[in-house]
Amino acid sequence: MARETTQEAFAAAWADGGLVVDVREADEYAAGHVPGARLMPLRTVPARCGELPTNGAVYVICASGNRSRTGADWMNSRGIDAYSVTGGTGAWARGGHPVVAGPHEHAA
Repeated sequence: MARETTQEAFAAAWADGGLVVDVREADEYAAGHVPGARLMPLRTVPARCGELPTNGAVYVICASGNRSRTGADWMNSRGIDAYSVTGGTGAWARGGHPVVAGPHEHAA
């Protein structure tokens, strides 16, 4: 079972430059994502885990927290220190945190 992190802990990690992986589909990501989040649709995670570092935490986010748990499980099984973000991007936006639109990573 994936380890989860709260919105508050995620916000602190994000502010410190933590790596965020968004496992939603490209159209969902383009509609609005956490600034700096790397797009890695859930179906691609098993094949792309090698792109992720094994020497630091990875914060996995989706719309509400369901897909991110699956993605974090896959990552953890491959030696990546991954955490699912409880509540996902929806809770992030409702909490007043920044969200950017477009198909590319954007800094905050």
